[in-house]
Amino acid sequence: MKDIVRGTVQDTAGEGGLRDVARLPKAHLHVHLESTVRPRTVRELGGPPEPEGPFRSFREFADHRARVRERLVAAEHFRRVALEFCEDEAAQGTRYAEVTFTAASHGERVGKLEMPLEAVLDGLAEGSARYGITCRVLLDHSRRRPVERLRRTLELALRYDEVIGLGLAGDESHPLAPFAEVLDAAGDAGLRLVHHAGETAGPASIREALTVGHAERLGHGIRVLDDAALVARVRELRIPLEVCPTSNVLLGLVPSLREHPLPRLRAAGLVVTVNTDGETALAEEYARLREVFGYGDAELAELARASIEASFAPDEVKARLRGEVDEWLAT
Repeated sequence: MKDIVRGTVQDTAGEGGLRDVARLPKAHLHVHLESTVRPRTVRELGGPPEPEGPFRSFREFADHRARVRERLVAAEHFRRVALEFCEDEAAQGTRYAEVTFTAASHGERVGKLEMPLEAVLDGLAEGSARYGITCRVLLDHSRRRPVERLRRTLELALRYDEVIGLGLAGDESHPLAPFAEVLDAAGDAGLRLVHHAGETAGPASIREALTVGHAERLGHGIRVLDDAALVARVRELRIPLEVCPTSNVLLGLVPSLREHPLPRLRAAGLVVTVNTDGETALAEEYARLREVFGYGDAELAELARASIEASFAPDEVKARLRGEVDEWLAT
C-alpha cells in the first residue's frame, strides 16, 4: 500500500490469508474528476503543490481545488486527466465508476461550453476500452453559483448519453430551493439526481436534498445520525449514502478514521457505499476499513456489493459485477 497525501497506511494485502483488496471488484460512486488529477500532472500543468497537512476548512479545500482546475484549459488537458483517471481506477479494482465533473463551470471559464465535457468523454471512452472499466458521468453545480449555470449544466447533460445525472455540491449552507425548477426539469427528463448533503451541514440539508432535490443517493450523508427520525426515513426509503471516510478526516469533518461514523451508519441499517471523493484511492479506502475497523473479506465484499447495487449501472452490468465479487470471495 503506497503512502497517501497527508497520511500513511500499512499494507495488509495477503497477510493472514486476507484477499487483495485491489482485486476486489468495486463500483466508485462519489469521485470528483478534478480531485483525481495526478500530482505529476498538476506539476506539469503548473498547478499548486499538494498541501503538506490536512485542510483547515472546507473553504481552504475548495480554494485549493479551484487552483488545480484553473490549470485545465485545453482539450488535451481534460482528455489526459480522464484517461489517467481510468488507468488509476482500474488499478484499484474499480470496474464501474460514476465520475463527477463540473462541466459548465469549465466551459464558461475557457469560453467553449461543450469542449471540456466532450474532451473528458473522449478520454473516458479511450480509457474504458484500454483498461476494462465502465465510466459514466454525473455533472455537478456549486450551490454558491447562479441558477442559470445549472440550466446550462442541464442542457449539457441532455446532449450526451454518457451523462446520466446531475447534482448540487459545494457549501451546504446555501439552500437547494433556488434550483428547484431546474432540478424538477432534470428529473422529468430522466436524469438521475444526487446531491451533497449531510457533509458540512446537518440533517436539514439531507431533508432538503430528498424533498426539493429528489435525491436518489446522498453525497456523504454522514450527519443523518444527528436525527433519529431522519435515520428511519432514509433507511425506509433505502437511499444509499456515498461515504468518503478519508476525505471526511482530511477536511476536518471527523477527528480520525477510528472515530468515523461508518460502522454506526451500517449498524443503523442504512445503505452504505465506500468512496474516495477523489482524495485517495479506492483500494486504499477499503484497506483502511480492514485495518481500522477489523473488517474481514466478507464485510468488504458486502460493501462492494452495496456500491454495485446503489449504482445507476444497467442490470446486466450489475449482474456481472456481483458475479465477480463472488469469485473474489471464493478464491
